[in-house]
Amino acid sequence: MSNANTRVAVVMGGPSSEREISISSGSCVMRALQQLGYDARSLDYDENFITALRRIEPDVVFNALHGRGGEDGQLQGVLDYLGFPYTGSALEASALSMDKHLTKKLLAAEGLPTPAWDLFDLSGGTLPLLPGSLDLPLVVKPRFEGSSVGVNIVKTHEQWTAAMIDAAKTYSQILAEEFVEGREFACGILGEQALPVVEILPTEDPFYTFDAKYKPGGSRHLVPAPIDEDLCARIQMLALSLHRLLGLRDWSRSDFMLSKEGRPYILEVNAVPGLTPTSLVPDACASLGISYEALIDRLLHFALGGSEARTLAS
Repeated sequence: MSNANTRVAVVMGGPSSEREISISSGSCVMRALQQLGYDARSLDYDENFITALRRIEPDVVFNALHGRGGEDGQLQGVLDYLGFPYTGSALEASALSMDKHLTKKLLAAEGLPTPAWDLFDLSGGTLPLLPGSLDLPLVVKPRFEGSSVGVNIVKTHEQWTAAMIDAAKTYSQILAEEFVEGREFACGILGEQALPVVEILPTEDPFYTFDAKYKPGGSRHLVPAPIDEDLCARIQMLALSLHRLLGLRDWSRSDFMLSKEGRPYILEVNAVPGLTPTSLVPDACASLGISYEALIDRLLHFALGGSEARTLAS
């Protein structure tokens, strides 16, 4: 099937806190598909989604939907039911990767390094006390979110109380994990291959915040990261191990902190990494000579070719 005869529905937007970032990713994907000659149509993930999708009858769906809806298995379940192939991971792996608590439990069970953490329920109306089992400072984050949405660094008892009050307005469950001081890295997976490790240097914020990720000039990406071969191989191995542990498919991106002692810790994994002009996976691919358009084309071929295309890519 030629590109011109392949109809692609690009799903973006949606109701999550990452809507604007999803639209940015989806718009970039649309431009790439059009340059590649595909018959590309954009779709918002709203109450009219299923009707609009059936009207288009695409050959394949490109998932550019970040956050809830696109990364937690909802979209995947709808597409599986309707019988449309799609880019990226399937329902179960998507749901698992979006759940930071279960992901970290699996990491701990497999002996893979992740910062110590605890889970707190905010739905009962009583704010949790600062946990004695964890050492300050702490990173407080929602159980189900991405793009650093809702993340706070807590250094004092007073900041803990303020963070709990703020989180309870929006979230029913939050994680608190020990803050790892050091350098920040990311490693993408494409097919079954680890991409070059990227070091992230936020230009203004103390960590890789929402603004640092998506605001032009908010961060610098060093690709490949200026680290020795052994550490690079270790981070790549951890990223691939997590990708396989969760059953992720086609691509993902894992985020790391490197402690001052030189130990890498896995923070979380993203089943639908960003595809904006400031995103990490496109930068890593570019360092290998894989253009943005080639990346998008490869993800589509994975989806259209199924298990055979994925086997050949590995």
